[in-house]
Amino acid sequence: MLLYSLGLLAAIVIASPYWLLRMVRSGRYRDGLAQRLGAVPSGLRELAGRRRIVWVHAVSVGEVIAATRLVALLDRMRPDVAVVISTTTRTGQQMARKRFENAETLGTRVFFYPLDFAWIVRRYLRVLRPCALVLMESELWPRMIWEADRAGIPVIVANGRISDRSLPRYRALRALWRPFLRRLTLVLAQSEQDEQRFRSIGVPDAKLRTAGNLKYDVRIAEEAAVTRELRDRLPENARVIVAGSTLAGEESYLLSAFHQLRAQFPNLILILAPRHPERFGQVADLIQEKGFLCSHASEWMQHPAPLPEGCVFLLDSMGDLASVYALASVAFVGGSLVPSGGHNPLEPAQFGVPIVTGPHMENFRGIAAVLLAQSAMRVSQPEQLPVVLGELLASPAAAEMGRRAQQVFQANAGASQRCFEAISALLAQNPTCDRQLESR
Repeated sequence: MLLYSLGLLAAIVIASPYWLLRMVRSGRYRDGLAQRLGAVPSGLRELAGRRRIVWVHAVSVGEVIAATRLVALLDRMRPDVAVVISTTTRTGQQMARKRFENAETLGTRVFFYPLDFAWIVRRYLRVLRPCALVLMESELWPRMIWEADRAGIPVIVANGRISDRSLPRYRALRALWRPFLRRLTLVLAQSEQDEQRFRSIGVPDAKLRTAGNLKYDVRIAEEAAVTRELRDRLPENARVIVAGSTLAGEESYLLSAFHQLRAQFPNLILILAPRHPERFGQVADLIQEKGFLCSHASEWMQHPAPLPEGCVFLLDSMGDLASVYALASVAFVGGSLVPSGGHNPLEPAQFGVPIVTGPHMENFRGIAAVLLAQSAMRVSQPEQLPVVLGELLASPAAAEMGRRAQQVFQANAGASQRCFEAISALLAQNPTCDRQLESR
């Protein structure tokens, strides 16, 4: 552990000029800095003094959304249990506050995940004294796993996965990872392939189980205000492309395809939702450079007006994309034209919308494979986008493709309940929880 801590410290020192520059320019890593360095929020301290704590860590937006149903089930488990949620990114923090906090809980249960140093991790564990630590997907921090296990705290990996990109690194360092992985209490994998990957890097068979993918359980609880306003103000018989979670390099391809398609579909609207808020301004400039009329959601919502045909609507807000997919004639899921692993195609699938992605869907390989096997999704190379999108906009068969996507979404639900039952069983078997409660 000493070598790991020294290595982590060296990495932070070496990278500090880059992080400091990012803080100054965008403020991206400034939020929650005190919490990351060990300052436990006062509201969290107060909550931990009254209730048994289950700590769920979800690194960013995708993991927060995936955890929504599981957190709701844990919230209803027992009145003496409180679920707290940590995130690593600022966008994940914003989404977690939106989904998990209200006027009563504001400031008490959503916080930034601490840096993985012994004195910081121990401080959080000492204050929270959690009955269980639930790590979403692949958030495997060695010091946290080590210290939680030493304190008798069950560590569960929920919705566990190992990406194609990460697998070779884990295998190359398997001898170093094995002591930490053996300290995990339970790994609830997304798929049998993920279960096998965890096994191959050193997680014992007895601690492995396939529970399914939590993303199949994500439902839109409430339609976003921007979705309601857009529905009433789209052009008559409008065809709508919703391009969500786009990354740098993808918007140019989408705008080029949109330019070509407008000749065939004059009532076409493009709703463009970049993945990262710090890029909203860059994407707005690009839209204008390409000669398109651009409506910014943040400004448009102040005085909603009918959208003109052929315009680009920039969704520069957080947490609204999943609802806006309901308006799509065709949905493009970003992060997939560039080698970034893709984003969640189930968000449009739940509305019965035909889906197009690029070829890079490694982070959602299992979901993509199921959708492709059911002819419920199409994959396009960047230069093929105008043709693929145009075919779906023009074809009556696209509606059937959307229905198949919705059927896939509905047929694979239930992972949240399975994870909840596994976590509940562990809590029932863990006497540490009751001793912690008695000592408060």
